[in-house]
Amino acid sequence: MLSPFEKRRLLERAVATIREGRDRVGIRPSRTAPDKVIDIQTVAASCASAPDVLVSHAMLEAADMIRTLKIVLDAKADALRDE
Repeated sequence: MLSPFEKRRLLERAVATIREGRDRVGIRPSRTAPDKVIDIQTVAASCASAPDVLVSHAMLEAADMIRTLKIVLDAKADALRDE
């Protein structure tokens, strides 16, 4: 079982990783569409009082976003290598 501090740090690191990945891919934040990263940050800030199911959902959401960015970055690297 993770402590609230560990949960918060994991989510904060996930947010940083997602932002770095978005920068590398060239994805700019939308000013009109809701951003899931903000939702993840909100959960991270309230880990001590947030229900476990909400924290789990935020972690899974972050993992999915990181995985998707990794796939895009790998495909981009492969395309550049093939040129």
